[in-house]
Amino acid sequence: MNPILQFQEFFQACVGNWATERTYHYLTHQEVERSHTEFVIQPVTLDRKNQVLSDNQYPSPPDLDNLPGYHLEFATISEKGDHVNQSLNMLFVPQQQEGMILLGDYLRDRAYEESRPIVSKFRFYPENRELLMTTTYTRVISVDSITLVNPQLRIRKILNYRRPQANEPMQEVLLVGFGVEQKQTP
Repeated sequence: MNPILQFQEFFQACVGNWATERTYHYLTHQEVERSHTEFVIQPVTLDRKNQVLSDNQYPSPPDLDNLPGYHLEFATISEKGDHVNQSLNMLFVPQQQEGMILLGDYLRDRAYEESRPIVSKFRFYPENRELLMTTTYTRVISVDSITLVNPQLRIRKILNYRRPQANEPMQEVLLVGFGVEQKQTP
């Protein structure tokens, strides 16, 4: 099957309401924290796609209508009682294909780690339906993986590395997160 079609099917399967149980391991101070998140994932509208492009000063691709993206709203509560609510728009722009693997840019109007528009990189592996997103922030590099096990279950992994000096490898892990995400029926 065509990797672009599999990529679009991945996004279609992710639309809906999801509940997530996560565990975060903060390696800098040896702490483990659990949280619960409720997600609402909707396809991103053409107007919002254009806004994400504009916010990031990114040229408009010719096939904008067909590019996958989401409008994401979530509410998280940690076991300590901390609440985080956020909404954002994202767009995925494939740039190239290596065998069956798609590579491209991942644009958001608001990033998680730093509240600003940001362009990141993604890799999509159709054989195991894994979307790997790498974002370079000011202090960290975040590597976020979503594996669609089936249309009702996603596995999430997050690794935050201390941002290395230019041309140095990522080595110092600051945070490791694991999550089980289950689609909710309305």
